[in-house]
Amino acid sequence: MATLDERANTSLPEWAAAPEVGALPRPERARGVRALAGAGRQVGLGAAVAVLVLFVAAAVLAPWIAPHDPLGQDTRASLTPPAWSPGGSRAHPLGTDLLGRDVLSRIIHGARVSLIVGVLSVAATLAMGVVLGLAAGYYGGVLDDVLMRLADVQLSIPMMVFAVAIMAVLGASLFNLVLVLAITGWVLFSRVTRGIVLSLREWEFVKATQALGSSDRRIVLRHLLPHLVSPLVALATLEVGRRIVFEASLSFLGLGVKPPTPSWGSMLSDGREYLLVAWWPSTFPGLAITAVVLALNLLGDWLRDRLDPQLRTVGR
Repeated sequence: MATLDERANTSLPEWAAAPEVGALPRPERARGVRALAGAGRQVGLGAAVAVLVLFVAAAVLAPWIAPHDPLGQDTRASLTPPAWSPGGSRAHPLGTDLLGRDVLSRIIHGARVSLIVGVLSVAATLAMGVVLGLAAGYYGGVLDDVLMRLADVQLSIPMMVFAVAIMAVLGASLFNLVLVLAITGWVLFSRVTRGIVLSLREWEFVKATQALGSSDRRIVLRHLLPHLVSPLVALATLEVGRRIVFEASLSFLGLGVKPPTPSWGSMLSDGREYLLVAWWPSTFPGLAITAVVLALNLLGDWLRDRLDPQLRTVGR
């Protein structure tokens, strides 16, 4: 059996050893790490907001800030490289495509299509999903079963296949594209809304309001709907980026807006055939998609953290 002296000389594990002179205690180090992480998130958020403001301003002011007509063709300037490359021209900072159309001007005007499709489709989907989710979660019964089985059927069909089939029937246009994205995306918002309402309708304040004789409309609008704002705003922000990617995918397949209307997806499709010869007609639209979607994801994550009380408490 070890003596007291032997136990005292036994080396302690590394985690239990006394801190070195000048080393910060664990709580101080943890606070320092959280402070650095918070500063990094703030920098990322600032960059995301700056990118979104830039592209929104470009979309709004496109007719005035675009250096050239996005539909204007000049075969003499076909596949002109960017201004900083050998053979480039300052008149076309990001170069031209096969038909001599200015890439920068088409990206600026293409921002209009992507942002309009993303925002309008999410707005329509949000309205549809909230109404159906509220009805299914609050009333339940047969209505809930029918709506959720319909949602299950739609989820069983790949979204891209479903959208391609609808667009092939309706034809390529901006209105049809927004309509298709609205139809194919309501399930997410309705399920989130239904789950929250199923929980809220069992709370005491809802039971008390029902006991006082309040109408269903008043209960839904005054007591249930305000609790949906925070999660749905964060979800909608993330969904806008997803819809932009989806629109670019359909335009890449030729099922988006009709040419020659500039669209980032169609620009990617047009430039892929001569990517090894001229990389810029497809690279810059791809970078624009990446920048906007990444900025929207960062903004959506920040909104989720700020609007969710539980996440705010954990982050402290």
